[in-house]
Amino acid sequence: INAEYMGLFEATMGFVKVVKNKAYYKRFQVKYRRRREGKTDYYARQRLICQDKNKYNAPKYRLIVRITNKDIIVQVAHSQVVGDVTVCAAYAHELKKYGLTVGLTNYAAAYCTGLLCARRLLQHFGLANIFQGCTGAFDIGFNQGKVGDRRPFKVLLDVGLARTSKGAKIFGAMKGAVDGGLNVPHGTGKFPDPEDMRARIFGGHVAKYMTELKSSNDQKFQKQFSAFLKAGIAPASLEGLYTRVHAAIRADPSAAPPAKLKTRKVYEGKVHKISLAQRKAKINQQLKAHKKTLAAAGGADGEESDD
Repeated sequence: INAEYMGLFEATMGFVKVVKNKAYYKRFQVKYRRRREGKTDYYARQRLICQDKNKYNAPKYRLIVRITNKDIIVQVAHSQVVGDVTVCAAYAHELKKYGLTVGLTNYAAAYCTGLLCARRLLQHFGLANIFQGCTGAFDIGFNQGKVGDRRPFKVLLDVGLARTSKGAKIFGAMKGAVDGGLNVPHGTGKFPDPEDMRARIFGGHVAKYMTELKSSNDQKFQKQFSAFLKAGIAPASLEGLYTRVHAAIRADPSAAPPAKLKTRKVYEGKVHKISLAQRKAKINQQLKAHKKTLAAAGGADGEESDD
């Protein structure tokens, strides 16, 4: 850009108002801390926790699903002024207790974790025998309804900042909670086809991939599924494995007792100083012990010289 063009540009440029002046910064309001950190979607949270005034402070429960690289977390919580209160929680690493030791972050594990959280929550409130959930054949449109005069335990799905793509593992965890006996308002638009959905819940997609990979690249198969091979899990046995895990979860969904923490010495306060007489007595005792030690050492040296 030459000087003549710049001069023409400056001459034709209009008035530019400075927005970020002193008045702007005096009135600037910072976002919430978790919004600044990019951890909480407050637009969604506000609609998940706000309760109607005519419900008299009744808790509005949320089914919180979070998926990390190595674990799946499913919690049921409600909000209070002081913060969120977690009523029940289940983790994918707990599935080892029920016989599932590998593949703890796939779609089938997400379903098992949601099922575990639902059964544990209903057991906590004494509703496990009333609301059994989906115990028969797989039904993609199932949602727990009333049993007699008792309405089901209702929770709202909280996905956080995750993308709600069709077939996401978040909805697998939600389906597990629904089949476990919770009432979660939802549609089936985010689920795969019924056949594909059932196959994913029972590990069919993993079995299919294991079979294809073994036939195409056995070396990669041995490396990628080494944990499955070490546990003696074959593609044909996956459906039976997940069926047994579902049955074990329904039989005993209770959480294991927490491990005992190491007790440490309790601080009893500052030690009071001893008196002058006590200090002198302590020094006299130390001097006597030292003299006795010197005398013993001198006697031993004399015996050696005589020899």
